[in-house]
Amino acid sequence: MKRKLFSVLPLLMIISALFLAACSQEKEESGQEKKSNTEAETRTYASEEGDIEIPAKPERVAVMAATYPGNFLELGVTPVAITDWSAKSKFLGDKLKDAKVVAPDDYETLIGLEPDLIITYTGDENMAKYKEIAPTVGLSYEKYNYLDQHLEIGKILGKEEEAQKWVDEWNAKAEEAKKKVQEAIGTNATATVVETFGKDTYVYGKNWGRGTEVIYQALGMKAPEKVEAEAFGPGYKAISAEAIPEYAGDYIFVGEGANVSSSTFMETELWKNIPAVKAGNVITFDSDSFYFNDPISVEKELDFIVDALTKKAAQ
Repeated sequence: MKRKLFSVLPLLMIISALFLAACSQEKEESGQEKKSNTEAETRTYASEEGDIEIPAKPERVAVMAATYPGNFLELGVTPVAITDWSAKSKFLGDKLKDAKVVAPDDYETLIGLEPDLIITYTGDENMAKYKEIAPTVGLSYEKYNYLDQHLEIGKILGKEEEAQKWVDEWNAKAEEAKKKVQEAIGTNATATVVETFGKDTYVYGKNWGRGTEVIYQALGMKAPEKVEAEAFGPGYKAISAEAIPEYAGDYIFVGEGANVSSSTFMETELWKNIPAVKAGNVITFDSDSFYFNDPISVEKELDFIVDALTKKAAQ
């Protein structure tokens, strides 16, 4: 009996050793798999401030920069938080009904929304606080034209192909619209974009919202020399209402809405004697909506502007 017992013991020891080795290997593989999955949940994004770790596929994005929500919507991500400016857009409003309007310094509400990523402008005074809540990316509005802006947000979301697809489709659509407008008003017509804030009136460059991306870039309309020289670089130029005739083009686009001051200059004799005004070539637009240059907004702006210009030409 003892002899049988002793003969079985080595076999049991071998089986036990093999079992322990298998368990150890399984545990090690499980740990490696868990580590791999954790690493896959984030990725490195080369931000303007340097490399940062962001979610591989952000889903709960707080967009605290007023101009970008439409870019996220176009790429299939509805922001969990936005500013009140975005909510006022007629082009974006319905699409943002599930987003919470949050004041820039309302950190408590922002924390409650549990964002996995926060987008703001570089230089935002709230950025340090945002970084305590979630990974935060700052974008410089002046650094990108409206197409590059969309491509950059595509990088942030890991949706570069989708962003490029929209840009390609937009360029084709814009080229067709350009031909249509040039057939109606010619290739040399000039345009000016004007808005009033407080006591100042502003003329805008080619990449500062208010339809400028559509007018000057997509449709290729020219700006008066003074507008190009003084507003294209900085993006805008503050002028007095009395100086408007010096900047007026063949067509004048005037912003009106809740976020801008009343355009009382349009009641003056000086305004009424501008050639474009006399010719009936004044087009007013909704500033609350035209403030933006995201894909959804510029598509709506393109339709509005092409329709307005071709109708003016037909009169």
